[in-house]
Amino acid sequence: MTAATDSPLFPQVPETADAVLDGLDPEQRAVATALHGPVCVLAGAGTGKTRAITHRIAYGVRAGILQPASVLAVTFTARAAGEMRGRLRQLGAGGVQARTFHSAALRQLQFFWPKAVGGEVPRLLERKVQLVADAAARCRIRLDRTELRDVTGEIEWSKVTQTVPADYPAAVAKAGREAPRDPAEIGQIYATYEQLKRDRGSIDFEDVLLLTVGVLQDRHDIAEQVRAQYQHFVVDEYQDVSPLQQRLLELWLGDRDSLCVVGDAGQTIYSFTGATPDHLLDFRTRHPHATVVRLVRDYRSTPQVVHLANGLLAQATGRAAEQRLELVSQRPAGAEPVFTEYADEPAEAEGTARRIRDLIASGVPASEIAVLFRINAQSEVYEQALADVGVPYQLRGAERFFERPEVREAGIKLRGAARFGANDTLLDGAVDLPSEVRAVFSDMGWTAQPPAGSGAVRDRWESLAALVRLAEDFARARPGATLADLVAELDERANAQHAPTVEGVTLASLHAAKGLEWDAVFLVGLTEGMLPIHHARTDEQIEEERRLLYVGITRARLRLTLSWSLARSPGGRASRCASRFLHGLRPG
Repeated sequence: MTAATDSPLFPQVPETADAVLDGLDPEQRAVATALHGPVCVLAGAGTGKTRAITHRIAYGVRAGILQPASVLAVTFTARAAGEMRGRLRQLGAGGVQARTFHSAALRQLQFFWPKAVGGEVPRLLERKVQLVADAAARCRIRLDRTELRDVTGEIEWSKVTQTVPADYPAAVAKAGREAPRDPAEIGQIYATYEQLKRDRGSIDFEDVLLLTVGVLQDRHDIAEQVRAQYQHFVVDEYQDVSPLQQRLLELWLGDRDSLCVVGDAGQTIYSFTGATPDHLLDFRTRHPHATVVRLVRDYRSTPQVVHLANGLLAQATGRAAEQRLELVSQRPAGAEPVFTEYADEPAEAEGTARRIRDLIASGVPASEIAVLFRINAQSEVYEQALADVGVPYQLRGAERFFERPEVREAGIKLRGAARFGANDTLLDGAVDLPSEVRAVFSDMGWTAQPPAGSGAVRDRWESLAALVRLAEDFARARPGATLADLVAELDERANAQHAPTVEGVTLASLHAAKGLEWDAVFLVGLTEGMLPIHHARTDEQIEEERRLLYVGITRARLRLTLSWSLARSPGGRASRCASRFLHGLRPG
């Protein structure tokens, strides 16, 4: 069984082409030996897809069917590309190009720019936020830091979906997106941003793809030169390609069909960035004679975890559900997933932390344990609970709660209010400590009701809301506490969590957990309004939330715990209920 997993450790380079196929299961072998024409690999979580496609490339090279320099393997992260290059070297297939879309396009752009346009390639912007800020200022539109991040995200989405500034308002309405500001304003900022970029002789990340597409479309001689170099293409995580990436891939291919794509529509969770599973779902329509291989033998998770994952996707609807993969675990039986209901959020965090402490005491390494949640603002209560029981942790894909810009800013405001608002007198007629905190935060633009939509504005609101809840809990535990007492408590909490952690439990959002796996996974906060998140309204948005939970479940190898709480704080009204996605899955 272990031979068919995704372990990158190979003792020695296989001596022959046939030896490259040793240890592959029948479906992986079918992928590795399908070297002609279009190939579509539908690969479920934990089924060894990276192993299958690297062995496919290596087998083709070692058998003399593929020339190493003529193969371009495209992945979505530099980490995945590096891993693929390492595996190919171990299989005796060095010299194959494994790159991200952007890296491959940038290389081509730099090489052909003097011939296609003349002169040097424009300077590549490392970060576009400052230029977006300059564009907004020129439009006389004031953006705070979080709006700036959101508007930047909208510009990126527009470019990967090939939407020009004038069409942005209509495109947003058609896509059912919630724009962070008036769409006409964003369209205006977008247009000005593009003009500023031209004036300053620079290009951004998305322009690398757009300009490469432009060069290949306009200069047939250059397109032919690229096609003469690359004869064979492999695309990993094909469910995540954007329309712009698909267009570039089509130009690389020309009228040939030597293409192998690998993906799983059940793991499409990035549509908010412009990714779409349609290219994967429509592959057989575009290529009627394609070889299709399904990888369903799951080497990662126990039968119990796999059964739960299958059960969740069995309830799915929509296009992505049409190609649902029914996974079959290849591991020995393990523990049943544990479903736990708690009275309130702190009780859920404390219960989770105690279970983790016990797991570590039983010999499970802290680095093999993860706590996964829907939004980053949920991390604070888990950071605190783990610190309280002495368990080290590391945050992935987010700053620690007390290092977030809005939390630092809130701390400064509270400290100032405590100093100048007098420690024992309440601000602005506020009647208690939580009211004081809300009064201070209202100066930062905070409101009692959450903003519409998602993104940075929502993240900022959630962080401040977590601080308000903390103030409420603190006031309940210590009647008569002042603002200065609360500031001292926040300092203490921040200091307790600054201990360096190397070997620690991973805290991550479900999005940040994609592509990773652990022995034990705790999926927390699984309530209606959080998963699916309250602003997911359309059927497709709800189904993407279901797939997010599926990704969470399939991160677990041996142990899985799913939990939710009925109230926000101790003694609060039990107004919450478990996520609809758990209906029919939990015992009883």
